[in-house]
Amino acid sequence: MASNRTFTMIKPDAFEAGNSGAILKMIEEAGFKIVAMKATKLTPELAGKFYEVHQERPFYADLCKYMSSGPIIAAILEKDNAVEDFRALIGATNPANAAEGTIRKIFAKSIEANAVHGSDSDENAAIEGSFYFSQTERVL
Repeated sequence: MASNRTFTMIKPDAFEAGNSGAILKMIEEAGFKIVAMKATKLTPELAGKFYEVHQERPFYADLCKYMSSGPIIAAILEKDNAVEDFRALIGATNPANAAEGTIRKIFAKSIEANAVHGSDSDENAAIEGSFYFSQTERVL
């Protein structure tokens, strides 16, 4: 059974470009409820831990450097069929392949600087959300 929650983060490129508000507006207009949100800045070590699943891949070091280069906004979103619907809203990882009207088509600069992260499964949504939001923080 699909979860009704997913995790996202607005990446440093979109935050720096001042696109956070427009992205959050698109998320809410697509029917998602933001149940937890915070702005933070990852250290290289925390970025490495978050992306450790990719540590053997050639892009890992650059990804960790990029994700710790500036502030991000982490959020837990709620909606029926959350993971699948959010993946559709953000579009393909490569903005050149993203559908018109998707967040990445509108705001991404490149495959790496692609504006937002979106969990790819219910299991990863729970893991990623827990990485940013502890049990002591209030998640609605």
